[in-house]
Amino acid sequence: MKILVIGGTGTLGKAVVREFAGDHEVITAGKTQGDFQVDITDENSVKTLFQRTGKLDAIITTTGSLHFGPLTEMTAEQFNIGLQDKLLGQVRIALIGQEFLNDGGSITLTSGIIADEPIRQGANATTVNAAVEGFVRGASIELPRGMRINAVSPTVVEESLAGYGPFFPGFEAAPAARVAKAYRRSVEGAQNGRVYKVW
Repeated sequence: MKILVIGGTGTLGKAVVREFAGDHEVITAGKTQGDFQVDITDENSVKTLFQRTGKLDAIITTTGSLHFGPLTEMTAEQFNIGLQDKLLGQVRIALIGQEFLNDGGSITLTSGIIADEPIRQGANATTVNAAVEGFVRGASIELPRGMRINAVSPTVVEESLAGYGPFFPGFEAAPAARVAKAYRRSVEGAQNGRVYKVW
């Protein structure tokens, strides 16, 4: 299988790459690092990425920025960060990427535990993650040629606790390697429109 991991140079992305690298051809893309560079908020950048990668068997995204901050101080502009990046960025990848998937190929997006378990200062993240999951469910019934789309919803990743731990009091973290197993289920399995929760 030829697999593209967008965000493959990040904490979770690296674990996903390691999960597949032993038995598949893995290509990485990131904003500044990886085999290819891409800005997921830019339509032309995403189109150029897929034109350069050529046909694929699986597309995985482990990327997307969000805004964390108190609701009482949040502006629409700050809220828009998550909408334009993690939500529309992943949607854009799916919409454009489907044309570059081989028959029976798969797309796996990333949401997160706070779609179901809101946290303080996380209104933007809860909204975006829930919307990503809604898109996956809606898109799954329309994809042609035997293609599938799923999402992985991880809890906070152990390797990211230094930066994000204070936002997740009392949450049980999961090692990135365990979260990566869910991406294998999505890519190599047969399910469609699923949200794989790793909590």
